[in-house]
Amino acid sequence: MHTKFDLADIQAFAAVAELQSFRAAAESIHLSQPAFSRRIDKLEEALGVRLLDRTTRRVTLTAVGRDFARKTRLWLDDLDGMLMGLGDVAARRMGEVTIACVPSAVYYFLPQVVKRYHERFPKIRVKVHDASANEVLVAVAQGDADFGLNFIGSQEAEIEFKPVLAERFVAACRRDHVLARRKQVSWAELGQHDFMSVGKTSGNRLLMDLALANVPDRPQCLYEAKHVTTLLGLVEAGLGVAAVPRLAMPGKDHPTLVSIPLVEPVVTRQMGLIKRRGRSLSPAAQQLYDLLVATRTARPRSVRIP
Repeated sequence: MHTKFDLADIQAFAAVAELQSFRAAAESIHLSQPAFSRRIDKLEEALGVRLLDRTTRRVTLTAVGRDFARKTRLWLDDLDGMLMGLGDVAARRMGEVTIACVPSAVYYFLPQVVKRYHERFPKIRVKVHDASANEVLVAVAQGDADFGLNFIGSQEAEIEFKPVLAERFVAACRRDHVLARRKQVSWAELGQHDFMSVGKTSGNRLLMDLALANVPDRPQCLYEAKHVTTLLGLVEAGLGVAAVPRLAMPGKDHPTLVSIPLVEPVVTRQMGLIKRRGRSLSPAAQQLYDLLVATRTARPRSVRIP
């Protein structure tokens, strides 16, 4: 074995083994495709075996390549885990973590956690993919995100769901609305006013429809919006009232909007961290995941899950 290879070559192979695409793998480690190909060629020449079968459209691992990819991933994760724990070295670590989450979770969970994470790992880029509950679930299941924050996924066989908190639905209205001074409001009472809701494709809408299936005089929707944030804008403009998750509401000092607990029945949703079952997170992603788990003790605006 006359040709030598280094860590960068191993990382390049791990990327293409994971992504099954030279273009995507080259982009993931910020190399041009020719430079990336040279690294793979050098590694194969040094090992004296073919690791990949390549055509113009497809990349597949050989039998040797599959075994080497598994061992490589374990070795790189061990190495990353060791380096992430070494103070000065951790601060110089580079990489990327992608987290998918529903927009209401962004406000509650992410700002302070990402700030703490950045202070420890300033060169690791964090990508936040804010999307609907169904889109978050798909992003995690397909590996487009390392993990997610969502209120659906606990029933999916391929998804591991770690409960973080349970939150109730509240009535959102303007401070000058007749309901604004109430300590609580029933769903039937809410239906006596111009009622707005997210559309039927929303996970929140499905949850509410199921919970209110047997409730007489349930609110009938006058206006619909795709996103809760849009719905709150319509409430703020004075078009009516809405039922939204507590996390979606702004703070108590908001000049226009106020929330009132909804009863008869109390409807809750459970927020949790989701990741692919049986798949370990990279050390960089695991660090962020662990920080988010710790937020269960912070800002108790909702019912916390022990």
